[in-house]
Amino acid sequence: MKHTFFLTLLGLISVGAMAQVTLRGKVTTLENKPLAGANVVVNNPKSGTVTDLNGAFSLADLTRNQELTLTVSFLGYKPEQRRLTLASDDFITIQLEEHAITTQEIIVSATRARENTPTSHQTMDLTKIKETNTGQEIPYLLQLTPSLVATSDAGTGIGYSSFRIRGTDLTRINVTVNDVPLNDAESHGVFWVNMPDFTESVNSIQIQRGVGTSSNGAAAFGASVNLQTNALEKESYAEANNVFGSFNTRKHTLKAGTGLMANNFAFDLRLSQITSDGFIDRAFADMKSFYFSGGYYSDKHILKTNIFSGKEITYQAWEGVPKVKLQNDTAGMRRFANESGYSPEETENLFNSNARTFNKYLYHNQTDNYKQDHYQVFYTYNHSSNLKANLALHLTEGFGYYESYRFSKKLSGFGLSDMQIGDTLVRRTDLINRKFLDNDFYGAVASVNYKNDLLDITMGGGANRYDGHHFGTIIWSQFNNGSISPDHEYYRNQAVKDDANAYVRASLKISDMIDFYGDIQLRGIKYNIDGFDDDNRDVTQKHSFLFFNPKAGFFVHKDNFSGFVSLAQAHREPTRSNYTDADSAKGIPTQEKLLDWEAGLGYKNEFFSAQVNFFHMQYRDQLVLTGNVNDVGSPIMENVDNSFRQGIELSVGLKLSDKLEWTGLATFSRNKIENFVAYFDDWDTWGQRIDTVGSTNIAFSPSVVLGSVLTVKPLKELSLTLTDNFVGKQYIDNTSNKNRQLDSYWVTNVRVNYATELWKVNASFFAQINNLYNVEYSSNAWVYSYYYENEQRAMDGYFPQAGRHFMVGLNVRF
Repeated sequence: MKHTFFLTLLGLISVGAMAQVTLRGKVTTLENKPLAGANVVVNNPKSGTVTDLNGAFSLADLTRNQELTLTVSFLGYKPEQRRLTLASDDFITIQLEEHAITTQEIIVSATRARENTPTSHQTMDLTKIKETNTGQEIPYLLQLTPSLVATSDAGTGIGYSSFRIRGTDLTRINVTVNDVPLNDAESHGVFWVNMPDFTESVNSIQIQRGVGTSSNGAAAFGASVNLQTNALEKESYAEANNVFGSFNTRKHTLKAGTGLMANNFAFDLRLSQITSDGFIDRAFADMKSFYFSGGYYSDKHILKTNIFSGKEITYQAWEGVPKVKLQNDTAGMRRFANESGYSPEETENLFNSNARTFNKYLYHNQTDNYKQDHYQVFYTYNHSSNLKANLALHLTEGFGYYESYRFSKKLSGFGLSDMQIGDTLVRRTDLINRKFLDNDFYGAVASVNYKNDLLDITMGGGANRYDGHHFGTIIWSQFNNGSISPDHEYYRNQAVKDDANAYVRASLKISDMIDFYGDIQLRGIKYNIDGFDDDNRDVTQKHSFLFFNPKAGFFVHKDNFSGFVSLAQAHREPTRSNYTDADSAKGIPTQEKLLDWEAGLGYKNEFFSAQVNFFHMQYRDQLVLTGNVNDVGSPIMENVDNSFRQGIELSVGLKLSDKLEWTGLATFSRNKIENFVAYFDDWDTWGQRIDTVGSTNIAFSPSVVLGSVLTVKPLKELSLTLTDNFVGKQYIDNTSNKNRQLDSYWVTNVRVNYATELWKVNASFFAQINNLYNVEYSSNAWVYSYYYENEQRAMDGYFPQAGRHFMVGLNVRF
């Protein structure tokens, strides 16, 4: 095995063992009820853990006969702090008293799953985030969670990056920040590039796979992701975080906070800059961001404001690498360049560039430029330990454009007439255009929670409006007889979308072992588009929807065992492009429906944990690419009658000793469309060919995804982590054609973390080697299949990821 070198590190395990002890314990209420998920932190050096379902915890590698400060905290309870000096291994019990002081966790808890919620979910706490954060975007932070596959256009996880969960892309994954919707209201996508270094302001992340609990914003059609920003820090601090890596990557972060001042105010600030040249040619990123939080905290009330902003300039790497380039197929490249309409310079670049770093674009300002500002205001009223209420107002403002050099384009394609220049009639020209998006998204979300020993009920919802303006200009033209004015606007349309929802969900304790969960959501949408799109088509239209989404399930627990079963329904409206690209003669897309069956079994003790989840997600009228096109030749998405995803997710955790831990993840799934019909353009006849494929695999849905995390802690300050990620083959269209697929890949990363405290200064260092064995692989692709000269051909783009590369970072906190 090529990993065997790492096992030599195990010989370090015994180093310092005689000087170290282990503290075990249990955290309960004053009524001796265990508190699962309580935070347990010890100083010198600072480390921590969370309690399991039985309230148990274990802290290893503590220094014998050294005074330690142990802090235990849990939402809604007074923190407990104890000073300990351990001469040997010990066990303690800590009881927490309920307390009305309100923190930000209460604000954002409304849509989160609890421990006894019957859903497939996982929460990444602050400790785990810090242990894995490298400065890459959030998809790479989450890539070793069940059923998740991350990808990056630039090949490094910096710039445009994304992920899929259970084969479902981000347009079908509900994402919220502090319960505020993050998905773009029109495309349903999430653009992490607009939130540079946001991980540095995140306190925890919860992923719910499947439909999950009712949430605000876009429908959860494969998963939901809830990000919670930094909670209240009671002590003042200052922090500097710097990361350096391959491809001239740099990340610089400054953070500071006042702590909770005597008059109950607290303020936090973060400033960040990230730059990188990228793995792909010219795929640079230049990103800046800030985060500010200020609030008033009392026993009954919180008034809190979050303001965060990101500005990005990234060079476009959206086209990918043609398969013929990756295969060094000279004849294929020549044909590809000719049929794709490459310029002579682009053709020369195709032949002469490196196969794995090729980028079609050569124009120096072929960039994406976007700035996004988020404003959030929260009010929380903590009436009693049983009753809490939250209100959030939010506004997101975005403005930006991407600029492109266009070679030999028809003037008519930009709404222009042919030009007479001297004796020449000009029908085509080189030009530079910009496509703009100017949008505002604003609204309110609210919730009320009542809880006693038997019942936990939450009522909530939200109302939001999106106002977006899409328009394009021509800023330069090779030929111009005066008919193209400076910044000539060639299209404009406006969209207004109103989205409101209300939900009620409750967990009822039927017995000491069984909890019943019920959740009902009503969601209404009105969506109006007015104007012309960039292909000169009038896209004026109106749509409205009213969705009823019920969910129900049971959670069972006894001693170290737990289990659940649930059934949930969700609906999803089409995206903007589903509507604007549609051809009315071929049918207008309609809503999608999902029926999600989930079941799980789990076991957890101090040394071993295991979880197995089963899922069957049955879709009705799922929107997929079929190869069909509209009246101007653009691809359209069509509803297919029946499709499904079903599988099993496994996770195992072993604590082999206080110095050695291992976590294994595995997903095995079937992802099918029934009775699929594929369409292929026929360039010989200017028509289409039809292929009745029948049962086929859903694109970008690997049947096998595996993960492994092995952590060795030879010293209390030092940890070494080896991570492995395997992703099975993925088809890049819905025809299950082996000529149009991504090969499976296995990627290994190795990381060293070292943390210490000197003179009340906490310092931590990490070094990480990504893709340790220099595997050549692609994590994403696109394809357009067609017939020409009675031969099936393809235009495509694959997205190679970087080979072996490194990142190192130093964090200093005062």
